[in-house]
Amino acid sequence: MSERSGEFARQVRAYLEYQLSQGVRKIVLPSPTGPARAAGGLEAIRDELGDCTRCPLSATRRTIVFGEGDPHARLMFVGEGPGADEDREGRPFVGKAGRLLTRMINAMGLERSEVYIANVVKCRPPMNRNPEPHEIAACNPFLEAQIAAVSPEVIVALGRIAAMALLGTKDPIMKLRGMFHDRNGIPVMPTYHPSFLLRNEEDRKWKAEAWSDLKKVMARLGLHVPATGNGS
Repeated sequence: MSERSGEFARQVRAYLEYQLSQGVRKIVLPSPTGPARAAGGLEAIRDELGDCTRCPLSATRRTIVFGEGDPHARLMFVGEGPGADEDREGRPFVGKAGRLLTRMINAMGLERSEVYIANVVKCRPPMNRNPEPHEIAACNPFLEAQIAAVSPEVIVALGRIAAMALLGTKDPIMKLRGMFHDRNGIPVMPTYHPSFLLRNEEDRKWKAEAWSDLKKVMARLGLHVPATGNGS
């Protein structure tokens, strides 16, 4: 079993164990004609997600944050999960970290409307904690379906949680970043989450490394790569 398959199996097991602990005796998984196939596009995936109660995050969220952007984007960004601003507005990356991400996208010569942005989990974890394995597993079919529907040429994984979910690895982001990793034929570039960059903005090396990662993405997409700038 590959490392990615093993991590996915652990997530599914954690999800099933949680459901059993809550007294659920009939586990309903997403239909293979629904998000697993993404046949109806993003709107159909959102419809199947519905007013989701598949994990305990539904009890504390205000709004499901599905994702937004070009449904046929060449470039997709995947983050960890919504924060307080996103939970309130129902849109991904709209807070301070989101504004930095927007500047990073603009520095690449793109607009937010030209990329697709989603998260590993669609509901805000309380106090912005890391999502639990069973929460990631509950949302995973919908993220998989979003990726299949958009069919991006490149995915940027923003932070450790996104890289772990997409690549099935527990390696630290500092080990993963700076190189492409194959995910079912789609190159994935892990890089630092914008919130990490904001927490450590006094040390310019982190933004420089993130910008270096994004320049590799730009080159992969055939975009103009500026000789100067730091992406923010």
